[in-house]
Amino acid sequence: MSNRTVWANHAHVFPEKSKKGASVPELKELMAETGIEKAVCFTCFKDQFARSGLPGDRLDWLYNEIKDDPSLIGFGTVDFEDDDVDYQIDKMISYGFKGIKIHPAFQGENVMSFKSQRVYKKAEREGLFLSFHTGLHWHPIKDYSLLLFDEVAWCYPELKFSMEHIGGYHFFREALAVMCNSVRNSKEDTVFAGWTTVAMSENGLQGAWSLSDEELRTVIHQTGNTRSIFGLDFPYNKADYIKKAIERIENLDIPEEAKDGILGLNLKNALGL
Repeated sequence: MSNRTVWANHAHVFPEKSKKGASVPELKELMAETGIEKAVCFTCFKDQFARSGLPGDRLDWLYNEIKDDPSLIGFGTVDFEDDDVDYQIDKMISYGFKGIKIHPAFQGENVMSFKSQRVYKKAEREGLFLSFHTGLHWHPIKDYSLLLFDEVAWCYPELKFSMEHIGGYHFFREALAVMCNSVRNSKEDTVFAGWTTVAMSENGLQGAWSLSDEELRTVIHQTGNTRSIFGLDFPYNKADYIKKAIERIENLDIPEEAKDGILGLNLKNALGL
């Protein structure tokens, strides 16, 4: 485990009756085992919450689960099928959530749709951080092409967001291009690389989420020490995987300042904590 104080993004949490092995208490167990001090947890999507049979909605549930736990930072999710996008975001803000998880492919919503842009406009105004899934995910690629995130960065220059998985193996260079292209359009760091499920190659072959050490070092070389954030992808990644991921970052040939940033400082700053 790292000697640094680790803060991590990207933990999906679910009610126990919705998904096994993905509850808030189980996230806390993983954090204790892997030495993570604070973690951002995403509430589930509307249909996933409905499986639980619990009253209220996914935002109410997450708030009640974490309201007394300073080690957990809440992110909401948007139901794009409802027209009350502003109401949903206002509710997140009232609960003290710091951001929103958006999965364009899973949610079937184009990155630059009208409703998506309503979310970006309000999130930019309210200072909410967005974590986007990027990378292949069994939906028409035209709806979540990496270059669409360049549109987001240019149309909403003060909006802070991460591209989780850094595009994965298939779209890594496009994700890096979006990050590098955004620099001249913003006054501060706004577009971040989500170092989430960036797996090593297996037997010399690249999987859908594999990024080489050279590629990760290139992210730091081209974008600096302050624009990369470590993520868990709990519950899909277990404690042993998380330990190896942290160890990989610690052993990577990048500046110590970059490691400090990836493993906590950049997330703190991005969320204004």
